Amino acid sequence: MHGSDFDANDFDAHDDEAYGAGPCASFQVDLSCLLDGELDESAAGRAMVHMEACELCRGFVEDARAHMRLHRELHDEKRLFARLSTLVGGDWAREAAKAAESVDLVHSLATIFYRLGKAYVTAAIDPGFRERIFEAVVPIAVTQVEGRGFVDGVLRGGRAGTTRELSQSTRLDWNRARSMLNGRLERLESPLEKGRRLLEEALACDASHEEAQLWLAFLHAHEGKRLVAAEEYRRVFDTAVLDANRGHAMVQLGRLHSTEENWRAAIACWRWVTISGLADADDRFWVARFNLGMVHALTGNQARSLSYFRALLDRHPARSAEVAQMFARSPKLRAAIDERPGFPEALVSTCPELFAADHHDAP
Repeated sequence: MHGSDFDANDFDAHDDEAYGAGPCASFQVDLSCLLDGELDESAAGRAMVHMEACELCRGFVEDARAHMRLHRELHDEKRLFARLSTLVGGDWAREAAKAAESVDLVHSLATIFYRLGKAYVTAAIDPGFRERIFEAVVPIAVTQVEGRGFVDGVLRGGRAGTTRELSQSTRLDWNRARSMLNGRLERLESPLEKGRRLLEEALACDASHEEAQLWLAFLHAHEGKRLVAAEEYRRVFDTAVLDANRGHAMVQLGRLHSTEENWRAAIACWRWVTISGLADADDRFWVARFNLGMVHALTGNQARSLSYFRALLDRHPARSAEVAQMFARSPKLRAAIDERPGFPEALVSTCPELFAADHHDAP
């Protein structure tokens, strides 16, 4: 589902588990599992028989195999440059290796700025940020010291000139980068402004840094610049290489729509996370199913709400305590449930795990 054609209004309100179920959908799931070696013998046999008879599914398998080969080569530097050498000769491959190292240095610097920027932003506005990004708090002082050490190492090793030549579009200046980590930043009083400058610095180094883009959008949303933030989240969704970052963009874009009570658009965003398989592949995205259950409760669709909450507990059983705490911290959700006759009793019956005593004792 990569591409720039996502439109929240393209999604209707049908169950996401049945969305897009065409005649070959189940076989293509089996074929994907077959390529990963995850099918039992009988299912593998059925999938192979279907593939022999179906040109569409044969093409699907060929594309999947090509993607797997490319993925392995992109994550294996020796394999990639060996292949390049056979195409254009060893000298070019060696130069390409140097270029790849320089690009990696620039990306590493951008990541240092991003991690520090994220730390300042979360410290200023969102102490409970783990609900949103699933990561540990970044130690600011330690990261600054490590960042200065990294920049000093690049400067001492004489590698800054090469990276500057390869980065003319950003005019990367490693001495300026060091000053940002040692002095210039301290002149800014507001942690929020420090976070903004660092995120902007990350994108000045590497405009394609997906995580920095996401966090700058998050900061804009916090400041009430919702249209700007929404456009930034859509851009990440359209261009991100990592599916996890596309998922983060959809979760956050759904939050923006939910704040404006644009329920249809919010549902579409969160359903992308479940329909795409991301919520099942990456347990951290359990929150998409919680949000879907919540919005259906708020809009009075009891059956759909209960279905999502039950699916959430079934597919993410280790998250039951966190789900219970989310209920405890959502007075609007609890009020919507309490106001609908029979809804509280149905919730207790359908999702008894939410009412376990140890969940209520959690801080």
